[in-house]
Amino acid sequence: MSRIAVVSAMHPELAAVLAWLPEAQKQTVAGREFVLGRWHGQEVVAVLSRIGKVAAATTATVLIERFDVQAVLFTGVAGGVSPLAQVGDVVVASAFVQHDMDASPLFPIYEVPLYGRSHFATDTALTAALAQAAQAALAQGLLDAAVLADIGMHAGKGSGKTADQRTAQVHQGLIISGDRFVSTRMESQRLQQALPQALAVEMEGAAVAQVCSDYGVPFAAMRTISDRADDDAHADFLKFVDRVASRYSAAILDHFFTQRSR
Repeated sequence: MSRIAVVSAMHPELAAVLAWLPEAQKQTVAGREFVLGRWHGQEVVAVLSRIGKVAAATTATVLIERFDVQAVLFTGVAGGVSPLAQVGDVVVASAFVQHDMDASPLFPIYEVPLYGRSHFATDTALTAALAQAAQAALAQGLLDAAVLADIGMHAGKGSGKTADQRTAQVHQGLIISGDRFVSTRMESQRLQQALPQALAVEMEGAAVAQVCSDYGVPFAAMRTISDRADDDAHADFLKFVDRVASRYSAAILDHFFTQRSR
């Protein structure tokens, strides 16, 4: 049976996922604890990648080389860059770009040197299945306005709607990655202008996408919008990761693995 990797960057993002693998075995490689178990019959290895592109790339390489995974799923949180991506929404990536890659004038900005491209697409079938699972999970009221209100957030910020008027949405599109936590309105606006198709920003996905592309391993990723990547991002982010993100990850992945078991 094929083995699927489930990866998150932070402990709270992975906590509820690990609860679905109570009888799992653990192996430590490269300073990371890999948890091997089954989810609705599907063989799974879950791991904390740690934060940033280098740590994520190391983790993806170990998963492929040591654990022979046939697919990689990344789950966690991100900052909303596009006005479409509001707090509480889920973004399923169609492609990744490193927003801090700049080898100009030798290469065009954002292009990864010697690859001839800046965008690394996710696997079409795996992404479609993950998006379907996200839609199904949110349709069950996984995160409602009461939860958002409880943690002091405004799901409708920038949309003209308050938290009790808006329901979470699932989006598919470009996610951008870089080795910095985007936490000012000025930088968020700069990224939006430079990469207008970007929906969300985070710190790992593009690196994993590049490694999976190198190995020919299918990759998909989803990110829950925890903040608007603005001056309030540091406060919103910590609250959201601690109290909400893991619920999203576990519920959506449960739908995903249920679909695969049918």
